[in-house]
Amino acid sequence: MPHVLIVDDDVNTREALAEITGAEGFTVAVAGSIADAKEQMQQRRPDVVLIDLKLPDGSGMDLFNDIESRATTEIVLITGHASVETAVEALRLGAADYLTKPINFRRLKGLLSRVPRTDDLKKEIGELRSELRRLGHFGQMLGAAPVMQKLYNHISRVAPTEATVLLLGESGTGKELAAKTIHDLSLRSKHPFLPVNCGAISPQLIESEIFGHEKGSFTGADRQHKGYFERANGGTLFLDEITEMPIELQVKLLRVLESGTFMRIGSNQELETDVRVVAASNRDPEAAVAEGKLRLDLYHRLNVFPLRIPPLRERRNDVELLAQHFLDELNAAHGASKVFAPDSLSSLMNYHWPGNVRELRNHVQRAFILSDQVIDAAALTPVTTSQSPVGLTLAIPVGTSLADVDRKLIYATLELCGGVKKRAADILGISLKTLYNRLEEYGPYEGVPKNDDSTLHSSDSMH
Repeated sequence: MPHVLIVDDDVNTREALAEITGAEGFTVAVAGSIADAKEQMQQRRPDVVLIDLKLPDGSGMDLFNDIESRATTEIVLITGHASVETAVEALRLGAADYLTKPINFRRLKGLLSRVPRTDDLKKEIGELRSELRRLGHFGQMLGAAPVMQKLYNHISRVAPTEATVLLLGESGTGKELAAKTIHDLSLRSKHPFLPVNCGAISPQLIESEIFGHEKGSFTGADRQHKGYFERANGGTLFLDEITEMPIELQVKLLRVLESGTFMRIGSNQELETDVRVVAASNRDPEAAVAEGKLRLDLYHRLNVFPLRIPPLRERRNDVELLAQHFLDELNAAHGASKVFAPDSLSSLMNYHWPGNVRELRNHVQRAFILSDQVIDAAALTPVTTSQSPVGLTLAIPVGTSLADVDRKLIYATLELCGGVKKRAADILGISLKTLYNRLEEYGPYEGVPKNDDSTLHSSDSMH
């Protein structure tokens, strides 16, 4: 039976927490001070520690370093003096979550329900993950390069906690797969994982999509709609391209992250949600803050545990592993048994892959379609022109702002593609909707033909 230690100097709070945790199937120990808590931990290792921030002999966060089994012990900070700074600091120190007084017992029960019940299960899961990592598999991610092993180590540490994660990396590096892996390795894995591309939803609809709306709340709202925060309750919400979210909506996002409550459009009833947020951006978030694209307070709330996803050019030894994996997927999907010719994969190693793993996947799929039983080097060799790859020929002076780099890269890619926006979006690794948003922001480019085949359809708006 799992064990919980409750550390609070208020007798009534201790008794209420003890009753709740006992009813959820935990054995319970209580302490009124840091000194008492240390004695209790010496007698039995807790699976969960509920710690009040204000204690007679110090701060509850002072106890964090005395908890030896941090990897298998959930730490929850309880405070009547909530602030973003306190929450962020607690999460950075290793807390799984924090609760404010008066305590939301429904949220506490949800947290307790995700605690593994046996040490054997924890050990078995840990051994399986170690073996898969050695083989280059980690959750839904693939790669054995040292930079990937370092990333896996960070994910394995943050996934079991409730910390908000900010994924940073170029387009096509696999940020959604990283987010899904964090979810799969967390205590929320049996609950929903919902990805949201903030750049692919119309600014007029995104609030409704995220928070929901009531019937009749606006023209066309002919029924009640549950938003992502409501549908992801208990699970993980992945907010991709977070810097594309309208600035006025970022205020409401910050509120739900801090309070765990929100309201549907057209309603004045607050709804509770227990959702872990993983956000991602292919832009420098600090530059986005400076440009007014991302609120500073929201950035601080999201940046609890930042993770950089490395580009494919920094993990070249993974190219063959990934190419074979994509071929295996295509063979399984089409009932085929195509193979790579001996030494054919060497043609992929020297290309710099500006579109990263997504570009490699598309390249293998093209070679699969064009080849019969054997995929040779000719089919696999990346097609380049005198202007391609763009990243090798586009001159960017040192000191250029990131916004100007982004604009120049988009215009150069459009010129390379003859103004065909769908092709440019594929190369850049962004959705067609996001490309249109960027062009609207940066203004028209005379070097791109006005007539192209990039009519935007709803099916083009997501990867």
